[in-house]
Amino acid sequence: MPSHIEIVATALFAIAVIHTFSVPVFARMANRGGTHAGLWHLLSEVEAVFGVWACALFVWIGLADGLGSAVEYLDTRNFTEPAFVFVIMVVAASRPILELVNQCVHGLARLIPMRKEVSVFFVILTLVPLAGSLVTEPAAMTLAALLIRDAYFRRPGQDGFKYLTLGVLFVNISIGGVLTAYAAPPVLMVANTFGWDTAFMATHFGWRVIIAVLINASILTLICRPHLLDGSLGGRPDHLEPEPERPRVSYVVMAVHVLFLFCVVMASHHITIFLALLVLFIGYAHAYKRHQSPLLIREGLMVGFFLAGLVVLGGLQQWWLQDLLGGMSPTMLFVGATALTAVTDNAALTYLGSLVEGTNELWRYMLVAGAVTGGGLTVIANAPNPAGFAILKGCFGDGSISPLRLLGAASVPTAIAAFMFLLPNAFG
Repeated sequence: MPSHIEIVATALFAIAVIHTFSVPVFARMANRGGTHAGLWHLLSEVEAVFGVWACALFVWIGLADGLGSAVEYLDTRNFTEPAFVFVIMVVAASRPILELVNQCVHGLARLIPMRKEVSVFFVILTLVPLAGSLVTEPAAMTLAALLIRDAYFRRPGQDGFKYLTLGVLFVNISIGGVLTAYAAPPVLMVANTFGWDTAFMATHFGWRVIIAVLINASILTLICRPHLLDGSLGGRPDHLEPEPERPRVSYVVMAVHVLFLFCVVMASHHITIFLALLVLFIGYAHAYKRHQSPLLIREGLMVGFFLAGLVVLGGLQQWWLQDLLGGMSPTMLFVGATALTAVTDNAALTYLGSLVEGTNELWRYMLVAGAVTGGGLTVIANAPNPAGFAILKGCFGDGSISPLRLLGAASVPTAIAAFMFLLPNAFG
């Protein structure tokens, strides 16, 4: 029997999920103004949702079992992933890194025999997500979202195009990081337990992922090609003045930033090290601020707050989720994992699945494949998604992203990814 704390945590988790889907309602209420506009604005921040309800859980545990129990519960949670996503967002979104990636994207786009306006869009949605297998998914999401925002999302309106792009981006990021054993959170959580290394991931998941990413990006590029060519997407709105010229970023500064990024990725499991690297990075960025844009400190902190709330609330869902996963056949597990990922973090889902005893390789493959397939359906499905939300939400109407429209936009690329993962494999 679950304890009363577990039942309350599950109820608060369900409320947080409902709150996530209700964000556009609070955004409209905030835009009307009035006495409580500030409160409605807070409740319309997707990144604040799970953190707010996690605070409610902390208060409940404190009232029910004492403040010591509430503090002890928080002390037993692992907040390494939220902290890492915050740090990687700040470093990856720095101007030298972004300009270097932008140069690489345009250089690769010139090799594709099509118009530059189309080829750049295609490269951002394919190679950047796949690069997440090297630099981690949160870094790839940060870079891809910033490139898309600056190149294609600047003009108001055109929400149809923006939602389609967002759906493909989130799905491609979720599956694009599984070519290695360390870059995607749902893989990282089970790699040691299942005995999966990078060679295993590349051979069993790699070709499926590459084909799915290419198909998703190709379909979207084909659909949006007329708009990409007519110049209606991208550029700055007519009523805004051109940005002032800034000094060119030194290649030495770029190299130092790349070194910081590499060190943060290598230290991703060691919170003390990558937080120390962040402090050094901020100091270096301040010393050469003529090469910098404002760092994404606020956005990164909000994303970290969101993921920390998910850790707090998700830590008490094992009582129902693990038994549910353990009772599924491999095929049903794939479908169930894809669906459950939409309302739970896919890393938490695979971790709980790894605790089920007596599973075979096919069952494990279906668990991870389903978890990454559904990782683009909602903001809570995959750890990097809140980073994309934080960067891109201001480009949409009311300054928020509709979870239902995202779900609809991500459904087709999710189905394509599911088809690729369900093709016959070495496990039978």
